[in-house]
Amino acid sequence: MAIRPMINRDSRFFWEGTQVGELRIQTCNACGAKRFPPGPACQECDAYDRGHQVAVGTGTVFSYVVHRHPPVPGKELPIVIALIDLDEGVRMVGEVADVADDEIEIGMRLRVDFTKVDDELTLPVWRRV
Repeated sequence: MAIRPMINRDSRFFWEGTQVGELRIQTCNACGAKRFPPGPACQECDAYDRGHQVAVGTGTVFSYVVHRHPPVPGKELPIVIALIDLDEGVRMVGEVADVADDEIEIGMRLRVDFTKVDDELTLPVWRRV
């Protein structure tokens, strides 16, 4: 069984997007600022007028860790986790698949893909471009 993310009114749009193969970024309808992770108010203008845009789905590894221990339910170790600078200008944490722990590097280009866990959850996963 996979560990499930907490889905609330601030993040529901994101998880609804992953189910249809979209990587969504929260935007402020008042000033246009982008934000990730999503939240209730704009950090630029304090407005509560939230929207979203669909990201292209590509980015660059800013930093990464290789998780070797402890075990994670539903995952095979090691797991490569990266902090990804999306081309839209926000950073996102994500699992990198199909890249060995000794191959990942800062500056590597990645693209998003989606893994369906079940009928209610689809997770974004990142792969080498």
